[in-house]
This record gives sequence, C-alpha cells and structure tokens, in this order.
Amino acid sequence: MDCFIVNPLFYFWRCLAISKNELMINEEIRDKEVRLIDSDGTMLGIMSAKEAQKLANSKNLDLVKIAPQAAPPVCKIMDYGKYMFELAKKEKEARKNQKIISIKEVRLSPTIEDHDFGFKVKNAYKFLKDGDKVKVSIKFRGREMNYTSLGEEVLTKFAESVKDVGLVEKKPKLEGKNMIMILNPVQHQEK
Repeated sequence: MDCFIVNPLFYFWRCLAISKNELMINEEIRDKEVRLIDSDGTMLGIMSAKEAQKLANSKNLDLVKIAPQAAPPVCKIMDYGKYMFELAKKEKEARKNQKIISIKEVRLSPTIEDHDFGFKVKNAYKFLKDGDKVKVSIKFRGREMNYTSLGEEVLTKFAESVKDVGLVEKKPKLEGKNMIMILNPVQHQEK
C-alpha cells in the first residue's frame, strides 16, 4: 500500500484543472515564457510569465491565457470577471433568440378510413400551427408491401389537406417497411 503514496497536492492541482473548463488566470499560468497582449489589444511581445504577471498586477488586471496551444502560449491582460460576465451575457442572449422546433409524428395506415384520416389531419394541423414539424409515417405489414402506391396516395392526400399550414420538406419515401414524409410549418409574415 505504501508504494501508492503520492503527493496530495498533485491531485489537488490536477482536479482543479479538470474541474474548471475555463481559461487559466494569474498564478495558474506556469509557462516559462508567454506572448503578451495588452488590455487595449497591442502586442507587447514574448516575456517570462513572472514579468507578464507583474505587468498585469501593476494595472490591477488579470493575466489570462487565451491560446494555450500556441508556442509560446498567448496571454492577455484583462479584467477576467468582466470578461466572464460579458461571455455569460452573450450566451444567455443567444439562448433567448434560438427557437426550438420539435418534430411530432402522425402515423397512418394505407387503408385508413375517412374519419380517422380527418382526425389525424386535425392533429397535424394543430402541430403545424404551433410551429412544430410533422413526420407522417405509414407502416406496411405483410402483403401491404405490394401496395406501396396506396400509401403514397394517402400521404399525398394528407399533404394536400394541410397545405395551407404546412409545406412538404421531404417527399414520401419508402424506408424499409415505413413510408415517411416530413412537413414544415408555413411561416405567415404579418405586415
């Protein structure tokens, strides 16, 4: 057991580096020399990490390693807290502006009755109005595989029924024992 005794500080520093998926700052930078960029964006050249740290401390800012894979690594003098705040703000804004489109599925059969067909059309109509994509599928069983043209006719009729709220993105296509068609919601532009 005593052959496995290792300096506990090694694990502390290793876990710290793994747990933080962020940039290295100030004393975490242990390179001999770095390429330094000033807070206003001017290149200050290559210098030792200690000199760069002293320069950052004199300006009451942080030394941040922005390109660790470069030779020598590139560091910049900046306010790290303000930088992280701006980054979080940009990510929040990007999440706010993205629209999540989900895909709803409607399953039909090649020999579907009119009432069932109307019910499925009504559901698809509602999904498309809500802004979701609709995947319409028909599963062929046994001898129905000989009559795939019936399934294609049903899907074409379905697309015609919802054409005012949905456009065909992917035309009916046979994939194994299923025929699949995908409908996109129509974007109504209000003036």
